[in-house]
Amino acid sequence: MKNYKILMFIVLLLAVAGCTKLDEEVYDRVDAANFLTRRDDVIRDFLRPFEHAYWSIQGNDVYAVGENSTDEIGTFNRQGDWQDGGYYQRMHYHTWTPQDGFTNGAWRNFYQGIVLSTNSLQDMEAIADPAKLNVTQAELSDFKAELRTLRAWFYLRAFDFYRNIEIVTDVKSSTQGGVQSSPQETFNYIESELKAAIPDLPMREQLGATGIGRWTKAAAATLLARLYLNAKVYIGTDKFTECEAVCRDIIGGKYGSYTLDTRWDAPFDYTNSSLNSEVIYGFPGTLARTHWQYDSGMFFWGMTYDAAPLYCGFTDFGRSNPRFALQPGRDVDSVEYGHTLGKPFVKFQKYPDDLRLKKYKNLGNSKREGMFLYGYLPYTATTNGVSRPDTVRGNKGPYALFIRDQVGFFLAAKPGTRINDKESNMNHADHNSGVFLVKYPVYPTPDPNRITSAYAEIRLSEVYYTLAECRYRAGDKAAAAGFLNQVRQRNYPAGSPSLYTSNGSQLTDQEMLDEWGREFIGENRRRTDLIRWGVFNAGTWWDKKPDADKHTEIFPIGRDILGANPKLKQNPGY
Repeated sequence: MKNYKILMFIVLLLAVAGCTKLDEEVYDRVDAANFLTRRDDVIRDFLRPFEHAYWSIQGNDVYAVGENSTDEIGTFNRQGDWQDGGYYQRMHYHTWTPQDGFTNGAWRNFYQGIVLSTNSLQDMEAIADPAKLNVTQAELSDFKAELRTLRAWFYLRAFDFYRNIEIVTDVKSSTQGGVQSSPQETFNYIESELKAAIPDLPMREQLGATGIGRWTKAAAATLLARLYLNAKVYIGTDKFTECEAVCRDIIGGKYGSYTLDTRWDAPFDYTNSSLNSEVIYGFPGTLARTHWQYDSGMFFWGMTYDAAPLYCGFTDFGRSNPRFALQPGRDVDSVEYGHTLGKPFVKFQKYPDDLRLKKYKNLGNSKREGMFLYGYLPYTATTNGVSRPDTVRGNKGPYALFIRDQVGFFLAAKPGTRINDKESNMNHADHNSGVFLVKYPVYPTPDPNRITSAYAEIRLSEVYYTLAECRYRAGDKAAAAGFLNQVRQRNYPAGSPSLYTSNGSQLTDQEMLDEWGREFIGENRRRTDLIRWGVFNAGTWWDKKPDADKHTEIFPIGRDILGANPKLKQNPGY
């Protein structure tokens, strides 16, 4: 982003990078009146930033570093696969540098969204007579409010990632990058934008079943709750009282009618775009078009080779690739590690009747059970017309894989066999290593609902968990347990002893953090939660010792970004 003129040239003309002559004529100041001549033009202009927004959930390794820097997920060096020059190891050990690609890529990811949203917003603001374009004033107000909310969503993510960021509100006349705002200024800006947008935003019921990808009052209010929940980290002042008030308003129906799903898998299944879903804001996915959570940057590459085509029967995408797996809870001798953080699969097993603990399996008719891949993955192989039972194998030998909650060189060792090689770390893994997360279903290729789940960016469960944390921090464990159990009850059989007692006596700081991890595993919020609870830098988990200080709570601004805008200052500690 050499300056915003060049960036808008890239965005608006869909050109590639390479323009460096700053005095040439660049068409970045097109008058909206010249190209918005009918309703369809307005709709296309309004929707353009949303396309980038969906991609941005995983693009340029935003998902990879968000998860790999935590105690939850890892990208292990599997006998040379995913070694990648130590790139993922640096994510895990918090030893990243401004030369690492994600430090530049995430900035571009967020700021392209900010620029696109701002450009479309300015186009909407330039419409003097919407009736001439067959657009009502109410629709135009809605479009502007949604674009402000979308931009605030990008800003909130950039704020969480880098903290010291630039606020851009004009891309039509600005041609140079600016200076960074203070965290307090950025916090105030995001808060004011969301508050200003909410009155003109629609409620979900006004949009109908096709409105899953549109910003609503409840969605914007939840972003406000996210901002308040992490205010102590962001600006040094807690806002739990304000956070609680927003959450109660959302649950109380002030911003629309929402209810929790009654099945654990429903928020991630093909029905999650319907009006009775708990998903407050999501990006609609389809097999034929966009489905970014099923891209290599997220969940589809969270399975071992051939798990998709052979075990799940899904052949549209070909083979998967084990880029992401859960960090182990046990050493190579199957002894549970002593550290309290991490061990995500063990944390699920604390409540053994959890329905999510079943091995993932397609049941037919667009149904599945279980949320994890582990053990042997059987399938029926057919050779020359003869069928026989077989099991999924890796790419480093002909042996059957036995996927386990451990990391090491197990190779062809049978389950329960003690191996001599006791090493277990990010650079010493094979293809048996690490349980895989299957949060979004991978239905077989004949299933008409395969790869049609919307990506659930905001769901009502988050509001309940946020409210529970606010009550817990206020010393009201009983209320906290009640709010958590309203969500948790769907994860266990009726009458389960796994629900928290009514007085909340089981709740501790660690249990609260563990429960955030169980409910939102793989949803790229773990880093933010660890930071808020003060353990991201100070904590110990598998193959990860505490950091020397807290500067890694935010990432460095990439070298290329700093080179493009000399007004930007590097974050402290880098």
